[in-house]
Amino acid sequence: MIIIDGGITSPKGFMAAGVGAGIKKDKLDMAVIYSELPAISATAYTQNRARAAPIEVMMRDNSKVLRAFVINSGNANALTGEKGIEDARKMQQMVAEQMHLDVMEVGVASTGVIGRFLPMDLVAKGIVQACNELDRSVEANIDTAKAIMTTDTKMKSVACQVNLRDGTLVTVAGIAKGSGMISPAMRTLHATTLSFVTTDAHLERDPNSQWQRIMDSSFNVINVDGDQSTNDISVFMANGAAKGMPADDDPSFWEAVLWVAKSLAKAVAIDGEGATKLIEVVVTGAKDDQEARVAARSIVASNLVKAAVFGADPNFGRILAALGNSGSDFDISKVRLRLSNGKAVSLFENGSPLIVPGSNEENVARNILKEKRILIELELGVGIGRGEAWGCDLSYEYVKINASYTT
Repeated sequence: MIIIDGGITSPKGFMAAGVGAGIKKDKLDMAVIYSELPAISATAYTQNRARAAPIEVMMRDNSKVLRAFVINSGNANALTGEKGIEDARKMQQMVAEQMHLDVMEVGVASTGVIGRFLPMDLVAKGIVQACNELDRSVEANIDTAKAIMTTDTKMKSVACQVNLRDGTLVTVAGIAKGSGMISPAMRTLHATTLSFVTTDAHLERDPNSQWQRIMDSSFNVINVDGDQSTNDISVFMANGAAKGMPADDDPSFWEAVLWVAKSLAKAVAIDGEGATKLIEVVVTGAKDDQEARVAARSIVASNLVKAAVFGADPNFGRILAALGNSGSDFDISKVRLRLSNGKAVSLFENGSPLIVPGSNEENVARNILKEKRILIELELGVGIGRGEAWGCDLSYEYVKINASYTT
């Protein structure tokens, strides 16, 4: 696999545009992603039962093939009743008319403030402009990635290439947004994190089971603030433009897709609202991989752990308490816990603490926790399961941002 400097249109046959429709003041807020060929698709949605209108529309359509996706930011179109559903449908119809597509070939997503109706006059103008400006240039990639952002401070865009078993070179690319209201638990066939992954690989079978597996090892193991959005959606589109043999059973291809998804998920975690540090948790020795992921995510989701990391406080009891609350099996007499970032220090092993207040080990732990990236390694001692999760610290700035979000 080769990491390339590219964006959502790097795979053959994809075009995109990001424009400013006026939903947000002086910022890009409307994007369209377009495939010149029908793209076999898989979509994962939020499990929040207060689903946004575009999520309801997508779940009802359950389209297996897409040609375009329209996304707006600045307004979530969530908790907006039947009018919200009608407005999401109108967004689909507008793109379908502009691009001469069947409405069922158009996906729709929104992100932003909850409980406000979309300004459809602005949305309509933005859709027309975006469809007219579709391109595969560097600028189009950047504008599209920026147009789906809300409180994000960084654009999230990655791309890679991989040779399949028959020698075909395929490209996988993705964009994402996410900064707050991040605790996804997305399921296929059923925020805010939005993510879109495109590829020119040729697939013949429904990719939903593979996409679910990738969700469970990427977006579903990140946490910023413990709140699952009304608008979470993650979309995979494969248009086959690279030709070659089907990639359905090619492990190299799915490893590339997983790399893109993990890279985007980590970018969301480090860009959490007010975040100053990335927390990575690796759990080994679990009963199985699923229990390992559950344990890891419980640790990055703990507000007490997040606050301790922010304050560079090596309070290992908070980590083990989060493990105990996770529901995952472990043998406390075999549990090992350590922090690392270049240097490493063990905090707990064989049922006993390994650091005492004022010790050199405690000072090493404090210094590790002052870094921008902290790795927490935890051995559970009951099996061979392994899992990871990523999150961020909880800072004063998070409260400031969310205390005045709508203003």
